[in-house]
Amino acid sequence: MSLNFAKVEFLRSAASQSGFLRDGLPQFAFAGRSNVGKSSVINRLVGRKNLAYVGASPGKTTQINYFLVDKGAYLVDLPGYGYARVSKEEKERWGRLMESYFREGGDLITTGVLIVDIRHKPTENDLTMHRWFRETGCPEIVVANKLDKLKKSQVDPALALIRDTLEMTETDTLVPFSAEKGTGKEDLIRLLNAACER
Repeated sequence: MSLNFAKVEFLRSAASQSGFLRDGLPQFAFAGRSNVGKSSVINRLVGRKNLAYVGASPGKTTQINYFLVDKGAYLVDLPGYGYARVSKEEKERWGRLMESYFREGGDLITTGVLIVDIRHKPTENDLTMHRWFRETGCPEIVVANKLDKLKKSQVDPALALIRDTLEMTETDTLVPFSAEKGTGKEDLIRLLNAACER
């Protein structure tokens, strides 16, 4: 059964481990740097302008947000990382929250979705998140957002750099995406639906 990503509702935010959902439904965990357009990717995916918060300044998602998709799976919006203008205490709190989520990740996460900026080499933080997804043993989809910002001739070299930096194999999934234009949306929906059926 294919999920209808247009049927989506905000369910809850978790600020600590006690708030994590553990009801057995598939969970698609979305992670990315705080200015990579993660909220815009989620909003494009579900066809809504403001389901996930798009802030004027990055770093607005400070809790783990759960969205119920078609009553059959959760889209899990993880806090953005790597934003400099946040207090040390806040960064440490985010870090603890993420670590506890990933500690349970093998049981909770169905598929990890790592969003990177296609224009830039993945950062150390991107590499850490990529490792965390791999360590849970769950499948990972890497989404290279901001495709609309590149010329056609720049796309293949940019994708090759991402694959190389993240040490991706031929079987690993990399989706060129534009939250602005919607390119890659159908591919991502198809991959998430396939993950549900595994």
